[in-house]
Amino acid sequence: MAKSFEFGAFMEKFILQPSSPQQLPLSGLTFAVKDIFDADGYVTGFGNPDWKRTHSAAISTAPAVLDVLRGGATCVGKTVMDEMAYSINGENIHYGTPTNPCAPERVPGGSSSGSAVAVGARLVDFSLGTDTGGSVRVPASYCGILGFRPSHDAVSTSGVIPMAQSLDTVGWFARDPVVLNQVGRVLMHLPNVDPVRPSQIIIPEDCFLLSSIPSDRTTQVLVKSVKKLFGGQILKHVTLGDYVKEKVPSLQHFMSKGNEDHVYNIPSLAAVSSAMQLLLRYEFKNNHAEWVKTVNPNLGPGPSERIWDAIRTPEENIDICHSVQTELRAALTALLEDKGILALPTVPGDPPKLQTNPATVEVFRVIAFSLLSIAGVSGFCQVLFSLTPPPPPPTT
Repeated sequence: MAKSFEFGAFMEKFILQPSSPQQLPLSGLTFAVKDIFDADGYVTGFGNPDWKRTHSAAISTAPAVLDVLRGGATCVGKTVMDEMAYSINGENIHYGTPTNPCAPERVPGGSSSGSAVAVGARLVDFSLGTDTGGSVRVPASYCGILGFRPSHDAVSTSGVIPMAQSLDTVGWFARDPVVLNQVGRVLMHLPNVDPVRPSQIIIPEDCFLLSSIPSDRTTQVLVKSVKKLFGGQILKHVTLGDYVKEKVPSLQHFMSKGNEDHVYNIPSLAAVSSAMQLLLRYEFKNNHAEWVKTVNPNLGPGPSERIWDAIRTPEENIDICHSVQTELRAALTALLEDKGILALPTVPGDPPKLQTNPATVEVFRVIAFSLLSIAGVSGFCQVLFSLTPPPPPPTT
């Protein structure tokens, strides 16, 4: 199939067959993998041609990929990603920007852009991506599909090029919630069990105020659905920013960085984002500074700035970042108690249009990371679903 008919989702096509011909949980399903996962005999490209040129073919396949193959699924290829995973836009100057099947005039989201597009365009049944700061959740949101970022360390990241090990997770995309569930059980080696009724569903009112989407399309739909399924008594409303500020004292270090002046943001959550970004830059530097300095790769705007900023990051205050992680995890555990759910917007609005002014995108990005960093820093899992009906199948 020509690339133009594949929405620009794929880096390369190949077939990896299931390990067994017998009927298995994922039998009959096809999937694709982000070009950050090792596949035996193929060079893992990491979204950049200079990386691909300077690295050898993998000599083994990532355990996460092997798990879904053993679960009965067939891999059909590797997908386009943002350079070195350092963007949530989904644009790549070298390999092209995958076309958002839900909104072709808008970015698909990244860095797992091709994986989300392949699912949204119905080219595969599910796909694998990675999520460090939001790279599964954002493209799932933009492409109108389901996405799942598991709890940190719940799925093996062996055989996956690291970005920041304290934050890295293997995530996945699907259109069908049954498939999303099946893939998760295979990846996390979990038995089939009956759904558990949540003890409470918490709605952080301040987080929804960051969204440009009208409340009749967000909170009102959410509240109505919860009441229909479980009854209104299960709902709880909180101001998450105030709670986090009180329960995560180590954030004071990052509150002094100008977050109080961001009228469009929640200061404590902006501080959580600042801690996450510092930790991400520090660990990215440790992982990739030597290669970047040696090769001086050709990088597109956006990723280039962020990558070189990371390379120049001073090695200080990292212990405070780890304290923020520990405190936020404890705070959310106490808030959610047993079987509680925190329902919040993934991003603050519709995906930016292609070629949007970088300054406008940056404001959107800052708010988005305040929301995304809640799961990212705490290490909690997050499932992404749309409150609006899925788009019709794209035509080719």
